Amino acid sequence: MSMIRFPEKLNLAQTPTPLQLLSRLSAEVGKRIWVKRDDMTGCAISGNKVRKMEFVLAQALVEGADTLITCGGLQSNHCRATAILGAQLGLKVHLILRGDPPSALDGNLLLDSLAGAEINCYPLSEYRNLPKLFDYWAKHYRQQGRTPFLIPTGASDGIGCWGYIHGTTELAEQLQSEGINPDAIVCATGSGGTQAGLTLGCELNKLDIPVVGFAVCDDAGYFQHKVREDMRDWQRRYQLPLDVEQLHLHVNDQYIGPGYAKATPEVFSTIRRLAALEGLLLDPVYSGKAFHGMLQEMEHGQFQGARELVFIHTGGLFGLFAQRDELHLPLPSAS
Repeated sequence: MSMIRFPEKLNLAQTPTPLQLLSRLSAEVGKRIWVKRDDMTGCAISGNKVRKMEFVLAQALVEGADTLITCGGLQSNHCRATAILGAQLGLKVHLILRGDPPSALDGNLLLDSLAGAEINCYPLSEYRNLPKLFDYWAKHYRQQGRTPFLIPTGASDGIGCWGYIHGTTELAEQLQSEGINPDAIVCATGSGGTQAGLTLGCELNKLDIPVVGFAVCDDAGYFQHKVREDMRDWQRRYQLPLDVEQLHLHVNDQYIGPGYAKATPEVFSTIRRLAALEGLLLDPVYSGKAFHGMLQEMEHGQFQGARELVFIHTGGLFGLFAQRDELHLPLPSAS
């Protein structure tokens, strides 16, 4: 068992999540592909964000917060999880979303509204000044006598890192129990916190396994800086004796495609393939891009010599509905 001393957390996720072998895909690619099913951390709160929020919201309650303010894209998994968890805990939630107001509610945005979140949409020109927007709304709620707690994009900061330090501890126990020795742990990297937590978690649990993050938006240089800064923030906050500057970061930025939340036809093809072959549902924003990238890199020899890989499924199913037309699925025919 782990000897890591964790800070206070809330029990919000359905864990431990399964570690599942994709047997048919493994036979096709010649390597054992395992999936850590963090798409099963809950129903409406499914995905990786709830692991971070167990620690972030614990801190919010310690500070006496009654209002959560956070941000993301229109189909942000993090914002959806925050909206629903806020409702579960009786906290007001205000979402600062990037993009023009849509003509209809769909996917994660539908659930944000259903959970009662206050939502403001901003064009990219205004959203770029995110600190100013956070300051404006925090002041707004303080003037109402409320106590706001500000959560960064994806809950990716030093507090959020604990989510996947805890998740890696859970994974380490499963690997030991099943006798699995993966050559790499693969994840999507969108705000950096999941990769930061996994990297710290591997070090703290003495797992000599590289964590490979497939970028879904910004380039490798950006994420080398962002993931490292999250780890530095974690160390500054908790003063733990770990030299985060010596930890290796592996970021692949070759499968971003047209941009954030914009996937290529090849990614949608991979999503259809995995759904039909293994019943595994990926999304076009995070898990689909990363899984497609992993398969492509295997074909190109990036994981040459590897026998086993673990893919962290970070969820995102609801975002798939908002891009249903890109799947080009046939409509059922009349009998």
